[in-house]
Amino acid sequence: MSARRLSVRKAVIPAAGFGTRFLPATKAVPKEMVPVVDKPMIQYAVEEAIGSGIGSIGLVTSRWKTSISEHFGHSPELERFLAGKGRTGLLAELAAIGRPAEFAVIDQPEQRGLGHAVLMAETFAAGEPVAVLNPDTIYDCPVPCLRQLLDVFEAKGASVVVLGRISPEATRRHAVVRARPVADRVFKLLDMIEKPGTDAAPSDLAILGRYVLTPGIFDAIRATAPGTGGEIQITDAIKILSASEPVFGVLFEGKRYDAGDKFGYLEATVNLALKRPEFGDRLRELLKTLI
Repeated sequence: MSARRLSVRKAVIPAAGFGTRFLPATKAVPKEMVPVVDKPMIQYAVEEAIGSGIGSIGLVTSRWKTSISEHFGHSPELERFLAGKGRTGLLAELAAIGRPAEFAVIDQPEQRGLGHAVLMAETFAAGEPVAVLNPDTIYDCPVPCLRQLLDVFEAKGASVVVLGRISPEATRRHAVVRARPVADRVFKLLDMIEKPGTDAAPSDLAILGRYVLTPGIFDAIRATAPGTGGEIQITDAIKILSASEPVFGVLFEGKRYDAGDKFGYLEATVNLALKRPEFGDRLRELLKTLI
């Protein structure tokens, strides 16, 4: 069946890692549950998926990370407590978390990279294309970042990744692409290199944590050799996929925060708090006193 005839109904959010960059905070608390302002980091990805029209979300987690699935489920004791106290506003806010999506919990027994995490979701995908959202990356866009990719997927009938322009130093941390523009902010990918560094980087365009992938990605992952540390890179799998079907990139419009990095986390927290009416003015005044 052609990808052009398929709509994307499912999203995968990989969340099984140890979160070592956030130790010691993540020794007992999953990194994805660390709050950014007043919501767990992973909730931003879930809300982006739902806001993009996704109705089914697969959470790829480790067995010790039960708090992630619990966050998107019901909490009868807390709900009864809030109802008894007349806290209807908070009760409605809790009830809205993750709604109206349905969730599936997918176990990743060992952490072998993003490609391996996506492969664990093959049964969940059930032969359909899937969106993949890295919860470390928070997008704040007029049109949800994932929706920008889905629009191109529906037009092209092919896999799509998000692209952003990065500094030369950042080429050591991201997958960098060689691409040919085909429309406004849309590129056909010709090559991609995982963390090439400044000298080997083919451009300043990098893949930044959002993907919409055809079902062919699963065979491509199986054909991908493990790299450093035994990890299976999704970039390498997409490169294999691109040999048999086109892959496109979208230069997103909006703001992006790398919340998986400690400074990026602080940047996301401050900027997103500044947009909140209950915090914005007071936070601006506070920041003035600190500069």
